[in-house]
Amino acid sequence: MHLGIIGLPGSGRSTVFAALTGARGEKMQDIASRTEPLRTTLTVYDERIPVLVEKYQPKKTTFARIEYFLPYAPNTQQRSKSDSAIWNQVRSCDALLHVVRNFHFEGLPVPSPETNFWALEEEMILNDLVVAEKRIERIDLDRKRGKKPEGDDYDIICSARARLEKGEPLRSIPELSTHPSVRGFTFLSAKPMLVVVNNDDETPELSPWSRIPDKVDIIAVRGRLEMEIASMSPLEAEEFLKAYNIEKSALDRIIGGSYRLLDRISFFTVGPDEVRAWPIASGTPALEAAGAVHTDMKKGFIRAEVLSYDDFVVYGGFQEAKKAGKVRLEGKEYIVKDGDIITFRFNI
Repeated sequence: MHLGIIGLPGSGRSTVFAALTGARGEKMQDIASRTEPLRTTLTVYDERIPVLVEKYQPKKTTFARIEYFLPYAPNTQQRSKSDSAIWNQVRSCDALLHVVRNFHFEGLPVPSPETNFWALEEEMILNDLVVAEKRIERIDLDRKRGKKPEGDDYDIICSARARLEKGEPLRSIPELSTHPSVRGFTFLSAKPMLVVVNNDDETPELSPWSRIPDKVDIIAVRGRLEMEIASMSPLEAEEFLKAYNIEKSALDRIIGGSYRLLDRISFFTVGPDEVRAWPIASGTPALEAAGAVHTDMKKGFIRAEVLSYDDFVVYGGFQEAKKAGKVRLEGKEYIVKDGDIITFRFNI
């Protein structure tokens, strides 16, 4: 899971990245002097894991992880070239974190998060439209040479172009944005998006928007303040969080929003060696979940022993719940639920 951080110049995307990087003791990176993209992989805190750890006292504890990617903007006087370089870097990302400015800064216009959002949204749509038109031109040329397009690629790309010509991002049409043909082109406007409104230090809440974008989540953070807090000791940070009435850090809210955005859930494997959270897409069958743990489990899958986390808590452990008849044997097609504790039976 990795999300690319984008935003107009001056939006504070580097500040948000720095806040994320430092918020859990990660080493702060030198952002100002960088000449290449930056990545940070962060722990997805799950309050259920400490409960499982207390029960099993494992040698190792593994939380789910999520990666954030800050593209490198080349130092060029032509913004179009700089933007193209950024778009090319984030095309492989699973989703986008769009930072918009809501703070005053000398030399920049009065902040307007909504206006800035739609400006960059339009750029992505136009960029995607160029990609779609080039693909259609190539298919038309192949047809003239006697080569027919495979499957329904042509119809799908034409549908995508029609939507883009209307100024509609592809993410607003799920049947298009998730279609294999569309996903193969890594359209920017088809990617799930979390909008992060970067407020000043004294503004904790979201300002009202007159036009809410479809299929987009929006949260507000105080990026500069959160970056400063991230560099403090835990005791100092706790005092500042209280002083500014911050109940959950930007990190926790962005990660939570990212997880929802990507429609991820977590199942657990437990034992004396390791308690581990495994992030998977919602709707994943047990066979594929087994493959996430190890390819041999998928190849030799027999059954999955499944216990819900809630039942684990009620009965005080896996074996206790099993005696109460709460552990189920499920087959390959069982759809894994968030919080499932699973032991995979397999034979190779």
